[in-house]
Amino acid sequence: MFGRRSDGYLIKNIDPIVAMMPHIMKDRNDAMVQLQYEIDYGKLARYVVSKEQEGIKLRFMDVVIAAFVRTIAELPELNRFIINKRIYARGTLSVSFAVLRSNGENVSDVDENTTKCYFDPHDTIFDVSRRITEVIEEARKPDADNATMRLASKLLKSFVARPAVSLLMWMDKHGIMPKFVIDASPFHTSLFLTNNASVGLPAVFHHIYNFGSTTMFWSMGAPRKRVDIGPEGQAIRARVMPIGVTVDERVAAGRVFGMMIARMMRYFSDPSLLEQPPQTVNTDEGHTVRIPAKG
Repeated sequence: MFGRRSDGYLIKNIDPIVAMMPHIMKDRNDAMVQLQYEIDYGKLARYVVSKEQEGIKLRFMDVVIAAFVRTIAELPELNRFIINKRIYARGTLSVSFAVLRSNGENVSDVDENTTKCYFDPHDTIFDVSRRITEVIEEARKPDADNATMRLASKLLKSFVARPAVSLLMWMDKHGIMPKFVIDASPFHTSLFLTNNASVGLPAVFHHIYNFGSTTMFWSMGAPRKRVDIGPEGQAIRARVMPIGVTVDERVAAGRVFGMMIARMMRYFSDPSLLEQPPQTVNTDEGHTVRIPAKG
């Protein structure tokens, strides 16, 4: 209430133009900016294989999320969100994603569990991988019933869902949504990631939800072949992994998003840079992010 929230801190020193954007573009779907960039799949694959030979198992998703975590450590403005036209520094660093619990051939056999994984901006790629593995293993248990799924089950019936969601959105708008709901909600997160590559689908440009506080939605697509032009004009075949990126442009200036892409591409080009903790972790107006205690 009055700018106070359990999941973030009100930004006080902000560029006047950026501060005006939530009043001009009131909803996230008004402010979506979408772009696609391509990662050199060969470099990623060689890195993952080299780590496997060292006895370290990494997923492509681990590299993508580790690059995101490192970028947030350097550019904390990207971890902001907007509620009720106010701009906040998020109190946590998290990524939400769906976990397949079964891979049956029939559609009715496929079961998903949406979960949220928290990170520390000091994390290395190995820390990120460990945290993701723990969350995935928990979500894939036959009797897995995390807070997200319990909350969704209670809102399953439409006569309950409509008024309940309306009430939750009103409470969120005024900063009085219960903390356990925010912790359970996959829509209150730094990034929502869908790994379409894991099921052979292309990258998509996914919308950002108006419910919650997510300001970024990324989609990893299945690798594809591309022909580039070499330095001497020759054709060069390459394999790339496309990533569809949707962001809420209101949270930061355009140059900050430009810096995000440049740094992400640097880490994708050389993931070994993520093997050591960052030398410096920047804060947003002095606010550090935390990993919530397991309760």
